[in-house]
Amino acid sequence: MSAQNSVAPIIIKKKKVISGGGHHGGAWKVAYADFVTAMMAFFMLMWLLSATTEKQRKGLADYFSPSIPISRVSGGGNGAFSGDSMFSEDVMPQTGTGASNANPVDAQQARGESGLDASAEEKAETAEFKSIEEALQGRGGESMVSVEMARHIVTRVTDEGLIIEMFATEDAPLFEEGRDTPTQLFRDLMRMVARVTGVVSNDIAIGGHIRSHPVVLADNPVWELSSSRADVTRRLLESGGMRSARIDRVTGHADRKLSSLNPMSERNNRIEIILLRK
Repeated sequence: MSAQNSVAPIIIKKKKVISGGGHHGGAWKVAYADFVTAMMAFFMLMWLLSATTEKQRKGLADYFSPSIPISRVSGGGNGAFSGDSMFSEDVMPQTGTGASNANPVDAQQARGESGLDASAEEKAETAEFKSIEEALQGRGGESMVSVEMARHIVTRVTDEGLIIEMFATEDAPLFEEGRDTPTQLFRDLMRMVARVTGVVSNDIAIGGHIRSHPVVLADNPVWELSSSRADVTRRLLESGGMRSARIDRVTGHADRKLSSLNPMSERNNRIEIILLRK
């Protein structure tokens, strides 16, 4: 009896093990790494937004949210893909990739393919523009323009309409230097344009463009001179038989839309007459 009372009691200890080690664990490192990655992506986004132009950002936005099927670039294939040859100068402007102008403005961009067929009215209007182009360039039938005048004319069909551009050369200016007085060559051009465009009833937009002048000039005349020359063009067209009601706008663009890489080139002295689409 005494032996049984002398036996020591058995004590069982249960040790609770906490996995992760509390604040010494590694779970917080994963969350921190995700946070740093997100911040880095945010700052890269802010930097890219500041380094791109408004037109580039709009292009990116349109790419990720297209509203209509657009195919601006030719694939160069055939058959089911209906591709065009990348070497075709006549086809590439129609698909939006063959603009010959080095710095085309919005109104001069090729029309592109929207996946929608043109209406009968639009096709008829384009056919009228093509016939006017042929008349201005002396193609097809009796020529209405001399060789001397034809070398000063460039035409192109855009979304805005048919653009008739008349530009000066070093040996044949359209206006007297620094003035809005037209030369005899420009008067003849205006009579011819008024006669050729009389076959359609589209409204007319007139734009005057001037070459750049030295920045040392105290009074730079580009704005006043381009506007004045555009208005002189309007008066010459009206005197040539064009109805004044067809004139939609007369604008002076100064030297903001140059057509030559040399900003002071005589080629930048030009007048644009646009037959606006209906």
